Amino acid sequence: MSNDKTYHQFANTWWTISIAILLCVLTPLLGRADDKATEQDRVKDSGNVLKDLLNGPNGVPINLVNKAECIIVLPSVKKAGFIIGASYGRGIMTCRSGENFNGAWSAPIMMRSSGGSFGLQAGAQATDYVILVMNDKGARAVMNGRAKLGADASIAAGPVGRTAEASTTATMSAEMLSYSRSQGAFAGVSLSGSTLAPDAGANENLYGKKVDGKEIFSGSVQPPPSAQELLSTLEAKSPSNASRGKQ
Repeated sequence: MSNDKTYHQFANTWWTISIAILLCVLTPLLGRADDKATEQDRVKDSGNVLKDLLNGPNGVPINLVNKAECIIVLPSVKKAGFIIGASYGRGIMTCRSGENFNGAWSAPIMMRSSGGSFGLQAGAQATDYVILVMNDKGARAVMNGRAKLGADASIAAGPVGRTAEASTTATMSAEMLSYSRSQGAFAGVSLSGSTLAPDAGANENLYGKKVDGKEIFSGSVQPPPSAQELLSTLEAKSPSNASRGKQ
């Protein structure tokens, strides 16, 4: 009887230890799978936002998209707190490939934003942001690390309308033009004071290895399936860089 009790105690202990070991092994793997799915959803959402704003009658001007080096999409940015609170958003950036930004659109670089004007717009639950990066300096400032908009890269509210031009001096000279959409309302919005940076953890989740923004831009990884809508929309709407000297 004593032997049977000892055996059952040993079996139960062994089973408990085995389950604990299995959970220790599987939990990180399941977590990474969930994280990867989250990043895939974020890329898909970014593609859907961009498609809507490039096809709508009062969306992002195509003639300005044609002169952009990169496009940043931050879908459903939310603000924490009531009236005053920190804002934080995640999304993607894709750039025209090549040293002179005159090639095909790159695989998405996962991005994160914080502070400044990012957050709720006039009582909205969430806000989509689109940022056109208009020159090489602005593109490299964001790609190389944390950039404060208005300091490391100049930014202005973008003009709205299918054929709108960057008419004011500030808009014409800005390295970035920014837009927001909340509850169906679309407008140019200044994001000066906010920060943008590649999201290292999200890039690792999406591509399955540590890879920085410059490596993704260089073509060292293939675009994920979730980027199909994003890249096909850009290739159809803006296949080449219309900036002077880039054609």
